[in-house]
Amino acid sequence: MICIKAEIPQEVCDIDDELKAIYHGQETVCIWVFRTREDRNRFMDETIGMLKDEREKYFESFYS
Repeated sequence: MICIKAEIPQEVCDIDDELKAIYHGQETVCIWVFRTREDRNRFMDETIGMLKDEREKYFESFYS
């Protein structure tokens, strides 16, 4: 296990983990939050292999 110390806002911590998708690169950690578990799972399935910028655009197109 690798842990990276970060200050995560409490409102993000309070969100059910099944509604969050997490992406990390060498310099960034992104947390996307969804309304339903089904939305989160569909996002994960449909963005497999995408880079961060592609995932951000996909999220904005379908979930914002």
